[in-house]
Amino acid sequence: MYYVFVDFDGLDPSPPWVGFSNFTELAADPDVWAAFKNNVIWIVGGTISPLVLGLGLALLVWKLERGSVWYRMAFFLPYVLPPVAIGVVWSWIYEPSRGWLNRALEAVGLGSWTTGWLGNPSTALYAVLGTAIWAAMGFVFVIILAALRNVNADLVDASRLDGANAAQRLRYVILPQIMPVFIMVATLTLIGGFSVFDIIFVMTGGGPAGATDVLGTYAYKSAFQLNRISYGTTLALIITVMAVPFAIVMNRLQRKLSLQGMGA
Repeated sequence: MYYVFVDFDGLDPSPPWVGFSNFTELAADPDVWAAFKNNVIWIVGGTISPLVLGLGLALLVWKLERGSVWYRMAFFLPYVLPPVAIGVVWSWIYEPSRGWLNRALEAVGLGSWTTGWLGNPSTALYAVLGTAIWAAMGFVFVIILAALRNVNADLVDASRLDGANAAQRLRYVILPQIMPVFIMVATLTLIGGFSVFDIIFVMTGGGPAGATDVLGTYAYKSAFQLNRISYGTTLALIITVMAVPFAIVMNRLQRKLSLQGMGA
C-alpha cells in the first residue's frame, strides 16, 4: 500500500509522497480505460464461453461407457500445459503466411477471411481470447463431468418419461443438482479473467498498439518497462479491488446452494 501513495521509480530509496495522484492520473489515463474495456470483454467471453462449451462437452461424454477416460485426458491436457507453451503453439497457428488457420480457411474457400490474426488490432484480442477459451474449456469439462457422475439418474429418467425434452431436463433436473459445482467453476474462471496476463504477454505483449492490453499487462509495462513502480502497483491494487467482491458474492452463493442440499 505504501507504494501506491509515493512516486517510486525502482531506484530512489526515498520516493516523494504524492498522496492520491496515482489514482487521479489513472482515472484520466485513456490507455487504462482501453485496457479496462479489454478486461471486460475478456471476463465476459472468457467466463461464459468455457462454461458453455465445457458443459456441452461434459453432457455429450456423460453417458459414454467406453473411452471417457481418453476424452477426459484429451480435453484436460491443454489446461495443464504451461501458458507459455500454449501461447507459442497458437502463435504458430495464427501466423499469417504459414499458419494453419489461414491455410485451413483457404482450403475451404474462405481465403478472403485470412489475416494476420495477432497483428491486426481488430482481431488480435479475440484471437488470444480464443486460445484462452480453448485452454480453460478442458478444466470446466472435467469438473462438470465429475459432478454429472453424481446426478440422480432416476430423476432424469422420470423427467424423460414425463415428456421433458433435453433442454428442460438440463434446466430443471440436471443443472440444479450440479449448480454448486457449476458456480465454483464459474468463480474460478471469472477471477482468472481479472488477473489474466501470461498468455497475452506471450502471444502479443499487449500489442499491436495496445489492442490486447488488459489491466494486468498495462500494470506490468508501467512498473517494469517504464520504471513507474507506484503507478503499476496502483493498477494492480485496482485489479484486486475489482475482483474481490465478485469472489465473495460467488463464494457465498456457492455455499448457500450447497447448504440447501442442491449439490451433486
